[in-house]
Amino acid sequence: MTNPADELLDVVDAQDRVIGTAPRGEVYRRGLTHRCVFILVRDAQGRIFTHRRTEQKLFAPGAYDCFVGGVVGSGESYAEAAVREAEEELGVSGIRPEPLFRFLFEDGAGLSWWCDVHQAVWDGPVSPQAEEVAWHDWLTEPELARRLAQWEFVPDGVETWRRYLEWRAS
Repeated sequence: MTNPADELLDVVDAQDRVIGTAPRGEVYRRGLTHRCVFILVRDAQGRIFTHRRTEQKLFAPGAYDCFVGGVVGSGESYAEAAVREAEEELGVSGIRPEPLFRFLFEDGAGLSWWCDVHQAVWDGPVSPQAEEVAWHDWLTEPELARRLAQWEFVPDGVETWRRYLEWRAS
């Protein structure tokens, strides 16, 4: 496996237009705006795939998340990245994410990225990628709400969940 810090990403502006490229490690170090995808995956019963990130992750190691996803590679579309990331993290083939909305996430400490949010239903078995996922389960929305108050979740995932609930209610 190649070093994730060496992965080439598109650097984008406040309107999500590509203005250059840089390795992921440099993007994170310099706080350059880039692109990410988030996929809310539900099973046939409507439960949400929730997981704990491995300690080796460059961003938020060991934190929990209710979205699968990650960075969009240089030259890759959001739709391509959504399929790739969902299939990699879940260890499945043939998932079909549906795009929902996009927003610019800013962490308040100088980091920002465009978040392209999708949803998908997966009714088969999963075999999560060991390099990405340390633990996983399928949680109902009430269970997820309790866990969000108890566990440390990735900050962009918390913000995306909040915006997802607003989007769904509108």
